[in-house]
Amino acid sequence: MTLQEILLDIHALEQEKLDFEKKYGIHSEIFYAAYMRGEEPEDDSWVLDFGEWASVYRTLLRRQAEYRNEIRRLYGREPSLIGLVHVAT
Repeated sequence: MTLQEILLDIHALEQEKLDFEKKYGIHSEIFYAAYMRGEEPEDDSWVLDFGEWASVYRTLLRRQAEYRNEIRRLYGREPSLIGLVHVAT
């Protein structure tokens, strides 16, 4: 994936994450920690959502790491905004 594709993917995943956070009233970081400890949803109808939410959050964390790694690879350890910022058309 290109840097731009990774960033677009991050934006889409962040929107999905926000939708789940609004729906269930909890931040994803807190949800994910409980989910990884094996906590079950209070309502059986939430099971599919919780599985998808965990997947979205896990993928978001991976994409954010990929983005940081690609920035470091392309621009070195201390990237400058020069060369990074551009206006989408």
